Amino acid sequence: MNFEFTEEQLAVRDAARDFAQNELLPGVIERDEKQIFPAEQIKKMGELGFMGMMVDPKYNGGGMDSISYVLAMEEISKVDASCSVAMSVNNSLVCWGLEKYGTEEQKQKYLTRLASGEVIGAFCLSEPEAGSDATSQRTTAEDKGDYYLLNGTKNWITNGNSAEFYIVIAQTDPEKKHKGINALIVEKGMDGFVVGKKENKLGIRGSDTHSLMFTDVKVPKENRIGEDGFGFRFAMTTLNGGRIGIASQALGIASGAYELALKYSKERKAFGKEISQHQAIQFKLADMATHIEAARLLCLNAASLKDQGKDFVQAAAMAKLFASKTAMDVTVEAVQVHGGYGFVKEYHVERLMRDAKITQIYEGTSEIQKIVISRELLK
Repeated sequence: MNFEFTEEQLAVRDAARDFAQNELLPGVIERDEKQIFPAEQIKKMGELGFMGMMVDPKYNGGGMDSISYVLAMEEISKVDASCSVAMSVNNSLVCWGLEKYGTEEQKQKYLTRLASGEVIGAFCLSEPEAGSDATSQRTTAEDKGDYYLLNGTKNWITNGNSAEFYIVIAQTDPEKKHKGINALIVEKGMDGFVVGKKENKLGIRGSDTHSLMFTDVKVPKENRIGEDGFGFRFAMTTLNGGRIGIASQALGIASGAYELALKYSKERKAFGKEISQHQAIQFKLADMATHIEAARLLCLNAASLKDQGKDFVQAAAMAKLFASKTAMDVTVEAVQVHGGYGFVKEYHVERLMRDAKITQIYEGTSEIQKIVISRELLK
């Protein structure tokens, strides 16, 4: 077990930290309050190589490992989870899936632009009646020979209005159930493709979350990823890696809140001394730091297994389950440490608390993670 980071990994972490503090922190409260999509900031993230970190350089990616990705995700998420979720989706769900399973033509046409950050992508699985039960796809992709006719609705789509390319999971053969599902690359602007209303959310309010409607959208056969019927397996395999990204986001939200609480505890005085000198606060800080360190090790373990080409399904589910609970627990305590100031927007911790909740829901709820973990244990 080697817990030492390489010089390259540390450089990635430091670059992400500098970017978060210098580019994301100014204006983050306003973006949250007014639901402003951080288009300019995400473009800069692309220029720095954060939107296609693990993609092969021949496709304009960074050629980095998953550990570097975890380190960068944590630093970005400490400041702005709305930016980090766009980063996670583009890296883990869109770029990774295309590079792993796409054709060379698909990689040249789509992946090169996505990995460079020139454009961003979206992953479209959830529906009004298909969230955790991903097999119940109502969106259909009818085989018409040289194209598919796509009809249906997708919900809660991150980068919903800002993406250029969308990976859409749809049912082609209902009789085959999950083995009749396909993954299709849909381009923004295709006839019959309409972006619905933007969701007014509790947290990650700068993130671009929309419903999408497809009415007789003609998707060329060459836009199918993998063989006919591969879509469900594609989605589940891709989500396994996505959980490392969201676990790292949760870790970042928690560590960002902890750092703010620690700093505040050394400045705020009560009963004649800094509140950090009171045991009640010290014990809170001790619990927060311990759980964050455990979450960090779980994230790095999952990333390490992935980089080694080993089975990381259980490790990723454990990381997401634990890190997301840690994010909730730590942010609630960070607000408590701040007292009345914690309830005020300018101190940031209330936003981090709101942002934390979604990490227990998207890319597999905590309940689904327990199903995944128990299934792996009982194999």
